[in-house]
Amino acid sequence: MHVAHLSLTDFRSYSAVELALEPGVTALVGPNGQGKTNLVEALGYVATLGSFRVATDAPLVRQGAARAIIRSVVVRDDRRALVEIEINPGRANRARLNRSPVPRPREILGLLRTVLFAPEDLALVKGDPADRRRFLDDLLVARAPRFAGVRADYDRVLKQRSALLRSAMQARPGRRQSPRRQEAEAGFSAAGAGDALSTLEVWDAHLARHGAELLAARLELVHALRPLVAKAYALLAPASPPADMEYRDSLSTEPGASVESQGFVPPQPSTGPGPAVADRAGLEAALRASLIEVRQAELERGVTLVGPHRDDLLLRLGELPARGYASHGESWSFALALRLAAYDLLRAEGGDPVLILDDVFAELDSRRRRSLAEIVAPAEQVLITAAVPEDVPAQLAGARFDVAEGSVTRVR
Repeated sequence: MHVAHLSLTDFRSYSAVELALEPGVTALVGPNGQGKTNLVEALGYVATLGSFRVATDAPLVRQGAARAIIRSVVVRDDRRALVEIEINPGRANRARLNRSPVPRPREILGLLRTVLFAPEDLALVKGDPADRRRFLDDLLVARAPRFAGVRADYDRVLKQRSALLRSAMQARPGRRQSPRRQEAEAGFSAAGAGDALSTLEVWDAHLARHGAELLAARLELVHALRPLVAKAYALLAPASPPADMEYRDSLSTEPGASVESQGFVPPQPSTGPGPAVADRAGLEAALRASLIEVRQAELERGVTLVGPHRDDLLLRLGELPARGYASHGESWSFALALRLAAYDLLRAEGGDPVLILDDVFAELDSRRRRSLAEIVAPAEQVLITAAVPEDVPAQLAGARFDVAEGSVTRVR
């Protein structure tokens, strides 16, 4: 798989730009702030329908413009596909495939698969659980685009259920409120609170069903990633303690307990290559039981306390958690190992994804530079951004574009 052409209209700093690409290594070189990352961000958006830099679409549209358009030609197995995305902040985005509209933008997911390394990846190790959950869910969607719908369904149910809990909390007898708040909520009767509670069990069932599907897929993914992460980390940091990871769910209130330890995900059999498969029915039942267990606490706080939205991916170096204990170099190596493991997994399941390395080599010492360059060099297509040509390792020599003042020029 590779991208043959990228066209942007009113995306970030570009009013218009055309970029012809080819397989192999391409370096985008220029001073900081000139728009290198904007180019690879656009490709990442085609692959995931989201930006790795911002949470909303508004910053992606050039100042003064009403919309932004990304067009990319993706080549896979000698077949070319033109993918177009129209980004409309505050309104529904639109997408076209080979110039024909698709019902929903997420219909294009899977046409382009990318694995992107960026300085922001340090958040995978040092940041909040939400960063690691997003890593897992984005990889799930890259492997099987239907999980975009699973995740959307879960988020919708979670929002509805949490709104019911807030309504019930606000109507609890004896809840202390300011006079202004009491007046604002005077229309919410005890009967309304009862109605909210009577429908909560219905939303429990929906949350358990969609949550079990998402939880099972994450658990299976972590089982597949663990050996790949350990292998990649050992190549990048051979003198460091070994890397490992564990999915930490929110279902059980007992210290140290997890759905894995309770047997919902049997280990991969040593007698065959088949992946571990999670017990979805068992996870759904466990989710419902946990929701009942924390019901009183949820009513008091007005939030949903159990489910995949509360889970984390625990990263370890030896016996210690990477977060808080890993050095800067070890944290970088762990973040890179997670991305390399994702690349290996996607590659094994259907062709090389496009590798994007955004200003990564400037953050690495010489040994880690060499190790990473040797690992990624065989990829079908590698896109690199760098402030100066010297930041691109010699092993990754290839095509080069200079990026400056809104223009992208091929260096011959």
